[in-house]
Amino acid sequence: MKYSAKKVTVLLFTLLLSANTFAADKFKVCWSIYVGWMPWAYAAQEGIVKKWGDKYGIDIDVVQINDYVESINQYTAGQFDACAMTNMDALTIPAAGGVDSTALIVGDFSNGNDAVILKDKNQLADIKGQNVNLVELSVSHYLLARALDSVGLSEADVNVINTSDADMVSIYGTSDVTSVVTWNPLLSEITSMPKSNNVFDSSQIPGEIIDMLVVNTDTLKANPNLGKALVGAWYEVMALMSGTDQAAIDARTAMAEASETDLEGYDSQLASTKMFYTPESALALTNSKELIATMQHVAEFSFDHGLLGDGAPDAGVIGIETPVGVFGNADNIKLRFDPTYMQMAADGQL
Repeated sequence: MKYSAKKVTVLLFTLLLSANTFAADKFKVCWSIYVGWMPWAYAAQEGIVKKWGDKYGIDIDVVQINDYVESINQYTAGQFDACAMTNMDALTIPAAGGVDSTALIVGDFSNGNDAVILKDKNQLADIKGQNVNLVELSVSHYLLARALDSVGLSEADVNVINTSDADMVSIYGTSDVTSVVTWNPLLSEITSMPKSNNVFDSSQIPGEIIDMLVVNTDTLKANPNLGKALVGAWYEVMALMSGTDQAAIDARTAMAEASETDLEGYDSQLASTKMFYTPESALALTNSKELIATMQHVAEFSFDHGLLGDGAPDAGVIGIETPVGVFGNADNIKLRFDPTYMQMAADGQL
């Protein structure tokens, strides 16, 4: 059978249109190992993300990045559509870099999962004059500042040594490292070593270190199904892992193994995490006045440390939008706490 050039062109166009009609939109999400983000590993491994993606006709690739800060940098550079990060890092890296970002899921807050550890000493005041290894300008740095302030010290009283989270455990085992600030599961490994003392942790500043899934705002606006699928998958895992039956135990065991610990170790990390297992509990924080006060505190710390961009005139240079109002420049909003999709989950609309 012969076709004219015109008919061949029409046929090819029709085939391409058909292929594009049925091809799923593709998105990439990155995460790094942390107790509150292990559900993403499980959701991907067990096909839960795929199930929700299929429901909304999209393809979601969930990727682990071994270095936490690098995962945020890659998100900021546009290599990922969403990334698991803290509230402070969302402000100081993507938002400060001009990338409009939305906190899609408020997953938990650290309630002892981040800590200042001293070797041989058991009083926070003993940190004076020491080198302190931490991921510089991260929430660990923020925790250190809050800890120092609590005993009348400042950063001028210590020497901060920038250290990758990937190296934290190994360097702590050396004789010349006497103080670190880090998070779980690294924290659990370090505190299990001899002469290690937790002298200040995030339970002393509850609700200030918030763990979230952040999505590029423009991507989310153009693809609301991405928000629906991610939130749907997240709360399916939350409901499963928070139970007491064998399925819950199996889920947490898988998360424990993925973070290179056992069920007992993972459950102990969960015990120092205020997980929001239901959308209602996440909404309570997201919609609260406390959130905007916390973000003001974080912005002021970030400004004091030069994290809001060169030439930033004040802590409010970047607008932070919350359900109860905006902190900072309303004409330059780059970080948004949007409860829309969590509310849909709470209302059973996903």
